[in-house]
Amino acid sequence: FDGSAVVGNFFKKENYNLESLNFSLLKNKEKVQNGNSKDMIFTVDDIIAFVSQYFTLRVGDLIFTGTPAGVGKVSENDILEAFMEDEKVLDLRIL
Repeated sequence: FDGSAVVGNFFKKENYNLESLNFSLLKNKEKVQNGNSKDMIFTVDDIIAFVSQYFTLRVGDLIFTGTPAGVGKVSENDILEAFMEDEKVLDLRIL
Protein backbone atom coordinates (compact mmCIF):
# COMPACT_ATOMS: atom_id res chain seq x y z
CA PHE A 1 0.00 0.00 0.00
CA ASP A 2 1.10 3.57 -0.62
CA GLY A 3 3.75 4.81 1.77
CA SER A 4 4.39 1.38 3.27
CA ALA A 5 8.02 1.04 2.17
CA VAL A 6 10.88 3.16 0.96
CA VAL A 7 11.90 2.26 -2.58
CA GLY A 8 15.05 3.48 -4.29
CA ASN A 9 15.98 3.51 -7.94
CA PHE A 10 15.47 0.55 -10.26
CA PHE A 11 18.53 -1.22 -11.65
CA LYS A 12 18.95 -3.50 -14.66
CA LYS A 13 19.08 -7.08 -13.47
CA GLU A 14 21.57 -7.85 -16.24
CA ASN A 15 24.16 -5.84 -14.29
CA TYR A 16 23.96 -8.18 -11.28
CA ASN A 17 24.28 -11.87 -10.49
CA LEU A 18 20.88 -12.48 -8.91
CA GLU A 19 22.00 -15.94 -7.78
CA SER A 20 24.67 -14.42 -5.51
CA LEU A 21 23.95 -10.75 -4.82
CA ASN A 22 25.32 -9.15 -1.65
CA PHE A 23 23.16 -6.54 0.04
CA SER A 24 23.37 -4.68 3.33
CA LEU A 25 21.83 -1.93 5.43
CA LEU A 26 23.55 0.58 7.69
CA LYS A 27 21.66 2.45 10.39
CA ASN A 28 23.56 5.48 11.66
CA LYS A 29 26.78 4.07 10.08
CA GLU A 30 26.39 0.70 11.88
CA LYS A 31 25.76 -2.41 9.76
CA VAL A 32 22.45 -3.87 10.95
CA GLN A 33 21.63 -6.16 8.03
CA ASN A 34 23.82 -8.18 5.71
CA GLY A 35 22.67 -10.81 3.26
CA ASN A 36 23.18 -12.59 -0.03
CA SER A 37 20.52 -13.77 -2.46
CA LYS A 38 22.12 -17.25 -2.50
CA ASP A 39 20.81 -17.69 1.06
CA MET A 40 17.18 -17.23 0.00
CA ILE A 41 14.99 -20.32 0.27
CA PHE A 42 13.70 -19.80 -3.29
CA THR A 43 15.48 -18.22 -6.26
CA VAL A 44 14.32 -14.91 -7.70
CA ASP A 45 13.09 -16.70 -10.84
CA ASP A 46 11.13 -19.25 -8.78
CA ILE A 47 9.47 -16.49 -6.75
CA ILE A 48 8.45 -14.60 -9.89
CA ALA A 49 7.10 -17.79 -11.48
CA PHE A 50 5.08 -18.65 -8.36
CA VAL A 51 3.64 -15.16 -7.83
CA SER A 52 2.73 -14.81 -11.50
CA GLN A 53 0.41 -17.81 -11.18
CA TYR A 54 -1.84 -15.70 -8.95
CA PHE A 55 -1.20 -12.09 -9.98
CA THR A 56 -0.54 -10.33 -13.26
CA LEU A 57 2.94 -8.87 -12.95
CA ARG A 58 3.89 -5.79 -14.92
CA VAL A 59 7.11 -3.82 -15.32
CA GLY A 60 7.68 -1.88 -12.11
CA ASP A 61 5.72 -4.24 -9.85
CA LEU A 62 7.45 -5.09 -6.58
CA ILE A 63 7.52 -8.42 -4.75
CA PHE A 64 8.51 -8.18 -1.10
CA THR A 65 9.97 -11.47 0.14
CA GLY A 66 11.32 -10.86 3.61
CA THR A 67 14.61 -9.71 5.04
CA PRO A 68 17.79 -11.07 6.58
CA ALA A 69 18.41 -10.96 10.33
CA GLY A 70 18.69 -7.48 11.81
CA VAL A 71 15.16 -6.12 11.55
CA GLY A 72 14.74 -3.39 14.10
CA LYS A 73 13.10 -0.16 15.04
CA VAL A 74 13.97 3.08 13.28
CA SER A 75 13.51 6.42 14.97
CA GLU A 76 13.30 10.03 13.94
CA ASN A 77 16.63 11.30 12.56
CA ASP A 78 18.06 7.81 11.99
CA ILE A 79 20.08 7.65 8.78
CA LEU A 80 19.63 4.52 6.65
CA GLU A 81 22.05 3.54 3.88
CA ALA A 82 21.38 0.49 1.69
CA PHE A 83 23.94 -1.23 -0.53
CA MET A 84 23.89 -3.77 -3.37
CA GLU A 85 27.38 -5.21 -3.63
CA ASP A 86 29.53 -2.15 -2.81
CA GLU A 87 27.23 0.39 -4.43
CA LYS A 88 25.11 2.64 -2.22
CA VAL A 89 21.57 2.47 -3.60
CA LEU A 90 19.62 4.28 -0.89
CA ASP A 91 20.52 7.04 1.58
CA LEU A 92 17.84 8.68 3.72
CA ARG A 93 16.99 10.24 7.05
CA ILE A 94 13.86 9.20 8.93
CA LEU A 95 11.62 12.22 9.53
